[in-house]
Amino acid sequence: MFSIDLMSRVPIYEQIYKKIIELIINGSLKENDQIPSVRSFAKETGVNPNTVAKAYQELERNGIIYSLTGRGSFIAKLDEKMLKAFALADFDNVVKEALKKNIPPTELKERIDEIAEKEDLPK
Repeated sequence: MFSIDLMSRVPIYEQIYKKIIELIINGSLKENDQIPSVRSFAKETGVNPNTVAKAYQELERNGIIYSLTGRGSFIAKLDEKMLKAFALADFDNVVKEALKKNIPPTELKERIDEIAEKEDLPK
């Protein structure tokens, strides 16, 4: 479920944070689903429990998860506006990287249209 890139320049707690959001966006995690405890997540991934706790604290501070004492942490109710903002933030970063690699905006737009057509989504 979770893979951590130890060679990445992105801090591990941020990778955990982003991965949980990604799992929510793609529907793998839904409202009120329980996520692993800090201790079990740390053991499963080989990450320091303090790092996992930092990611969970950030997720809770931003209203993405909630904790129940003695029961664990769960996915909060996220509105469509918030989910859309998360998805578009990642999209914006990918577009910026593509533009830095000199991929013209027209090519990016064509690619979006191709994906929408392939997935039978509205343009």
